[in-house]
Order: sequence, then C-alpha cells, then structure tokens
Amino acid sequence: MTSLTPLVLGSPELPLQLTDLTRLATGARLELHASTRERTRPSRELIERVQKEERVVYGVNTGFGRLSSVRIEPDQVESLQRNLVRSHAAGVGDPLPLETVRVVMALRINSLLGGYSGVTQELLDSFCALYNSGVVPFVPSRGSVGASGDLAPLSHIALCLMGEGEAYWQGELIEAGEALHKAGLKPYTFQAKEALACINGTQLMTAVGGLSLARAQWLVKAADIIAAMTVEALLGTDSAFHEAISRVRPHPGQIASASNLRRCMEGSALVASHKGCAKVQDPYSMRCCPQVHGASREGLTFCTGLIEREINSVTDNPLVFPQEELILSGGNFHGAPVALALDSAALSLQYLGTISERRCDRLLNPDTSELPPFLTPHQGLHSGLMLVQYVAAALASENKVYCHPASADTIPTSAGHEDHVSMGPAAAYKLEKLVDNLEQILACEWLCATQALDFRRPLTFGPASEVAYTELRKVVPTWQDDHPPYPELKLARQALEPMVAAVEQKIGRLQ
Repeated sequence: MTSLTPLVLGSPELPLQLTDLTRLATGARLELHASTRERTRPSRELIERVQKEERVVYGVNTGFGRLSSVRIEPDQVESLQRNLVRSHAAGVGDPLPLETVRVVMALRINSLLGGYSGVTQELLDSFCALYNSGVVPFVPSRGSVGASGDLAPLSHIALCLMGEGEAYWQGELIEAGEALHKAGLKPYTFQAKEALACINGTQLMTAVGGLSLARAQWLVKAADIIAAMTVEALLGTDSAFHEAISRVRPHPGQIASASNLRRCMEGSALVASHKGCAKVQDPYSMRCCPQVHGASREGLTFCTGLIEREINSVTDNPLVFPQEELILSGGNFHGAPVALALDSAALSLQYLGTISERRCDRLLNPDTSELPPFLTPHQGLHSGLMLVQYVAAALASENKVYCHPASADTIPTSAGHEDHVSMGPAAAYKLEKLVDNLEQILACEWLCATQALDFRRPLTFGPASEVAYTELRKVVPTWQDDHPPYPELKLARQALEPMVAAVEQKIGRLQ
C-alpha cells in the first residue's frame, strides 16, 4: 500500500533515518527536495567541461576496473555506459523481494542527490519516476562481493532504467521495456559517468541490513516484555532490575532494559505474592536480563548509527568536487564499514535468542518451574508444549552459525585490481536470517510464558504482561489437549510486533 505522505529525499535538514527504510519498503512515494537541482548542477557541469576538454578521467572516458587505462573516444561514451550496465548485470540466485528492491532504489537516488556524483537532473528525475511508477526491477540476490559497491544487483536496476532486462508490473514479471511502456515511462540513455554512478555503491547491503536492523528496534523491546512475563510466571523477583544495580555499571543498554523490565512488572500481584520467600537468587537467564539484553542493545545502537550515516553518504567513484575543480578516484564504495557493522549486529542480537531459549526451557521443565511438565494440564497422556523448546533450541543454534563474520573474508576480483573486498552482502543476508529466527524464538517463549501464566490465575500480572497475555490469547487459545502447534507458532510470530505496540499504548513508550 502506498503511503499518502511522500518521503522527501535530499533535504539538508532531514537526512534519512532507519525508520524511513520501512516506509520505503511498504510503498512511500518519493519527492526530490527543491534544493537538489542547485546542489547537483555544479558537479555535472564539471563533468561536461572535462569531456569538452578531452581530459582523461576514470569512469568518464576510460574503461573500468583493470581496464581503466583504456581511453574511450567521445563518440563512444554512451556506448561505454550502456555496455557497462549490460556486462555487470550478472546476478544469480533468488530474486530480491520487491520491498527490498524499492529500498535499494531509494537509497541509490539519495546518494546521487549529495551532489558529488556528476549526474544530470534528467537521470534523477527518471530514477525517481521509475520508483514511483510501480515498476520494480528484477534483481537477483547473489553476485556482489561488496567492494566497487554492489555492482551486480545495482546493474540490474540500471538495466531496467534503460528498458532492458526484466521487471515486475502489478506483480507480474515481464520484459522491462514493456513494463516501462505500461507505466508511461521511456527508457533512459545514460550520459558520461551516469551508469557508473548508478551501480557503484553500497545500497544492496545497506538496504538488506538496514531493514533487519529496523526490525530489531522493536524486537529488543519484545525481548524485555516477554522476559518480564517469564520472570513473573516462574515466581522470580524484580529486585535484580533495581535502578541502583545499573547505576554502578552505567551502560546505557543495561539501564534501558532494566527500566523496561521494572515498568513491565510494576504493581504485579504475582510478584508481590512471593515476597520474602526462601528463594535467594534467580538463575542467570532471568536475573541477568538487563545485562544480556543491554549488551544486545549496545551493539544495535552502534550498528544503527553507522547504517544511518551510510544511507546518507555518497558511495560511488570517482567523486566530483566542483568547488575544488577535482574529480577524485577513491574507495567510498568499499563495504567494509557496513559489513563489519552487520556482522557485529548479528553477534549482538543472537544474545537475545540464546537467553530466550533458556528461559523457554525453564518454563517447560517442572524441576525449574514448579509448574506442570511442559505446561500441559494432562500430564503423561499429553506432551504439551515440549517441542516448542526444541524449535527455539534449533533456531538459536542456527543463529550461532550466522554469527560467523562474513567481513573476515576477502577474495580478489577484476584480475587482482580489486584485491580486497568486504563481503558485505553476505553479512547482510546472514543478519536477515538471524533476525527471522530471533522473531520466532521470542514467539516460542511468549507462547510458553502465556501458557505458564494461565496456571498463576487468579493473581494479576504486571501491566505489560497482562496486555501481552491478552494479545496472544486473541489468536492462540489456552493449550488443553495435544494438537499440532505449528499454526500457533506462526500466529504468535505474526502477533509479536502488534503486541509491542499494544504494550506501549498501555504503559507508554519503552526504551
């Protein structure tokens, strides 16, 4: 569904934020800020002067990569750009989701609006019109090593701009030229440097990774809410979340999680019911929630800041600096910062899954829960939620594999000219899978915690737990007789984000 409020790109006052990626994925229309024409004109004028003076400049009148020493004649410049796109559209594998392609396109446009890429206003207008038309280029997901930018995937988008390759129109995959015709658009002819500017950048890895980080913003809140439910259900104490503990170890992530947990459990009759009991300490998976969840938050904060800088950066090559009359070849297309951040995000977020799985096990184990085995009211004849923990364990273990750093690898390309690469797309795809798994792990714990709380009635729970309990029970009934739990696992995952919103509506915005 297209958002009624357009998203303005190129605003000096309002750079893109991580939250904007979700808007772009779900169909926000684009507008170019009024200042972009003046900002981009000087760099284009410098490119045109270079052409007229027949100065040799990489990407303008030379070949590319290892072929950068080959001079191109003026009458071959358009052919050079066209051939570049055709030869580099070498992606393989499953196509990117249409939502992801939309984000990649918008981020590439945003980078070109910086005014250092030497492109024409006609290209910017055509690119924006393509995005807004509903035509979505067909982009295979694999083929980028993340240095010299995401060449292959971005080339498939540029190919569509030229009216070649394939594209989706109203959900159907057809020839790109036909899709443009149906949308009332004409193929674009790239001028000097423009094709190179379109395909040199980190937008694929940044889009895929950024969308995963956007999901993680609410998942860290879900982890705190569900952990509070588990602590209540297992008759744990809230004293481990006392403000004084975090005051003497003042990591912001720990402080935020501890605050969330206190607010979620505030006023719980269930917690009050066992004050002064013989139990001295809770296990680490309960007691150390602020420290472990907080560590995840610290990593997420670092990665979010880096990605937000990246989505507002200029990442092609060469870069055009009209004030200094310079056209400089550099390496802003290298994905090392993004790759490292996304690998760090994976390592950070896996903590939420491993500790959630441990809490899930404690809920189901009668030796640690003092509740019926596997939370079934019919012991022995029925297995209850036994296999829910198996699912959480399988996904938590899989996530450990996704923590292996793609950014530690490099394979030279372009006949050794590009001899160090980032493997940023691999880091992005790993993070995407890890976040998928994390959502389901948290849904597993939510399912178990809600069932456990059923056995604690008629006592009332903390305000967040009451809301979270009610939200799940809207779609998943209390477990009675054994039945296949897979539909309920799916429903719980789908209800996870709305649950966070409902809790925040009740108790106010969580950190």
